[in-house]
Amino acid sequence: MSTPETSRFVRLRVELVVEVDDENALTKAALGRIAEDPELPGDERAHAESAVTEDTAEALAYLVDPFDLVSEVAGVELAQASWSTELIDYDPDSPDWDLDEDDEAGDEEELVG
Repeated sequence: MSTPETSRFVRLRVELVVEVDDENALTKAALGRIAEDPELPGDERAHAESAVTEDTAEALAYLVDPFDLVSEVAGVELAQASWSTELIDYDPDSPDWDLDEDDEAGDEEELVG
């Protein structure tokens, strides 16, 4: 399966568009997560609380953890992760929202199950 020329690392790119239909619930959940974090120093806690209260996208980013996405996957250990969020105007019927637009030929390998 693996040869010396084959890397053990895989980049997994995921793009999600979510609709927030209850900003207050999202903010409350993010504040709850911050309150439950025993390792968060006071100054960082105050900054995080301010960020998630002022920006819905920040609240979502605080709640979404890439480690959670792969922690239960057998044989996989998260080596590095980064993610960001932003408020957007979304039109699912627009050609600008083609999910495959960033794919380049040869970038992806076909998975065989």
